[in-house]
Amino acid sequence: MHERRVGEVAVIFVSQRNGRDEAGYAAAAAAMDARAARQPGYRGVDGARGEDGLGITVSYWADEAAATAWRDDPEHRAIRDAGRGRWYDGYRAIVCTVTRAYDWTAA
Repeated sequence: MHERRVGEVAVIFVSQRNGRDEAGYAAAAAAMDARAARQPGYRGVDGARGEDGLGITVSYWADEAAATAWRDDPEHRAIRDAGRGRWYDGYRAIVCTVTRAYDWTAA
């Protein structure tokens, strides 16, 4: 978990994977995770996926400009387009601003 800051932009990506081309998806996801981490304004990511293929990934950005730059990144755009044809039955993206954040961790 990463510390969240008020004012950051959170991009919530809710997706339904179709289960096809698992190796291709894994390679693309690893490449995009590494690329995102090198983008200016990147603040981290949290995610989970169920056995049914439903996943939620939340990426955090310093501001709207950083989140938009990631959305518009040419390699990210190409992988996103490939995902529509190969890996997803559908997805939704929700963009919001962090207004409050807190963590708890067991001792």
